[in-house]
Amino acid sequence: MRIEVGSASDIGRVREKNEDSILVHPPLYIVADGMGGHRGGDIASQLALETIEALSADGKGTLPDQVRSANRAVWDRSLEDERLSGMGTTLTGALIDGASASIVHVGDSRAYLLREGKLRQLTTDHTLVERMVKSGEITEAEADVHPHKNVLTRALGTDQDVEVDDDTVALLDGDQLLLCSDGLTGMVTEDQIQAILENSEQPQQAAHRLVKAANRAGGIDNISVVVLAAVGEGDEAAARPGRRVVAPSPSTVRRWALRAGLTVLIALVVLFGIRWWADRQWYVAPSGGSVAVFQGIPLTVLGYDLGHAVEVHEDVRADEVRQLGTYEGFDDGIPVVDRADGAELIASMAQGVREAQRVEREAQQDQGEGGTP
Repeated sequence: MRIEVGSASDIGRVREKNEDSILVHPPLYIVADGMGGHRGGDIASQLALETIEALSADGKGTLPDQVRSANRAVWDRSLEDERLSGMGTTLTGALIDGASASIVHVGDSRAYLLREGKLRQLTTDHTLVERMVKSGEITEAEADVHPHKNVLTRALGTDQDVEVDDDTVALLDGDQLLLCSDGLTGMVTEDQIQAILENSEQPQQAAHRLVKAANRAGGIDNISVVVLAAVGEGDEAAARPGRRVVAPSPSTVRRWALRAGLTVLIALVVLFGIRWWADRQWYVAPSGGSVAVFQGIPLTVLGYDLGHAVEVHEDVRADEVRQLGTYEGFDDGIPVVDRADGAELIASMAQGVREAQRVEREAQQDQGEGGTP
């Protein structure tokens, strides 16, 4: 099994510094989200990953043991320097071994597995609201808007010892594994995450698009992602010179014909499946000189467009949206959850255009007044 990797970390649009850290050291991959603000969240996340990387390089202990050692390192550092008191970090990582991934997790960063059109969260958030959901005190919908949804019940460095969740996941050809901080999941829905993963050509493109989506939604926190794509490596059959050619028997021919028919049938089923899936995808992109909500995916196969405009906003001009410079990927198509979400995004674009035009008019007026004797 070969692993293709993409990663990205961004400060976001609100925070003054990036307290996230990522480790991409094949076969080890980790995302850590530091806590403590001015008290050293960035130091906590960096120290945790440096500790694990050093222990991994020396072959000391299992991955869960290395995470526990990282916890102790952050804890000890916070005791040595009172300015760092209270610092900590979340941590979610994966160690790839052949066709399996060992997952470790502490906090509210997450690991997801995308397999055959289904995105599944592999980790459980160690948060107050998650505990309340499990106890039946609140619903998952209420948890999403709860004022204390970011209160952690477990993190690295906040106590001398820490309990580490660990699990092993078998990887199949085509699987995608996503490690991310809550700066992504707090801004982008799981449906949007899945759409971006499925519609990206390679992991690095997916990583950049996920970060852009979180920033476009507000970017209120640091954003870090690592995308791992599992690619099966088939063995090529070795040629055998001098091999005697034998004519196939009638029964063999009949079997070949049956297999060919089944292959055609399977291909038709796959095509209908792709069409069914594509009809449930949505994106916003230019349509002529205007902006539109599209159903499908922005892709053309054998001259056949897999996306078509269903709602054209002729009052919103594509060139004016481009001039804003805030909607990267606009010409390639920006994934949205549904038609209503697309219309909402276009409304936001229109508002941005109007605001830019207003600012330009005021600037021109100021210039005109300044030139009057």
